[in-house]
Parts: sequence; C-alpha cells; structure tokens
Amino acid sequence: MPVKYTDELRARAVELVIHAQADPATANGSITRVAKELGVSKETLRVWVRKHKESGRITPSESVDLESENRRLRAELAEARRANEILRRASAFFAAELDRPSR
Repeated sequence: MPVKYTDELRARAVELVIHAQADPATANGSITRVAKELGVSKETLRVWVRKHKESGRITPSESVDLESENRRLRAELAEARRANEILRRASAFFAAELDRPSR
C-alpha cells in the first residue's frame, strides 16, 4: 500500500536535494542522503526532484545560488580583464625593446 506524503514534506525534501546538488562538495549521493534523513524512499524522492526540475520552477535556494554564481563569475571576469591588460602592456613593452638597436 503506497504511503501518502504531505505537500510540505515533498517541497522541503526537493528543496533540500536541490540545495545539496548545487554545492559540489555535497552533490554526490544527495538524494540518497536526504531520503534516508527524511525516511522516504530514494526512488520516490528522485521522482519528485525530476518532476520539479521538469516543471521549470525555481526554488529560493536556486535563485540565491544563481546570484552568488553571477557574483563569482563577474569577479573572475574582472580578474581576467586585468590580467589581459597587464599582458597587453608587457607585450608592447617587450616589442619596443626588440625594436631598439643593441649596443
């Protein structure tokens, strides 16, 4: 006989899994771990997560993760631009050195 779970439990379980999967350190085995903690079958939880992802809904934890990822990528881009500018200037300097007559 199938066990009925509340909508609150389903939503919380899916949120916990998605939050765990967003972090590379806790992504492996997140469904199994959360299912065991909540006393739910891991296959049931896997189906809930799959349906949630297929529906295209975004949880608050996903939006926070996207914001932090955007901040990280912007900082990385700024660092890459600074490095490119340094390399461009160094290239111009050494090109000028090669054009100078040697003694």
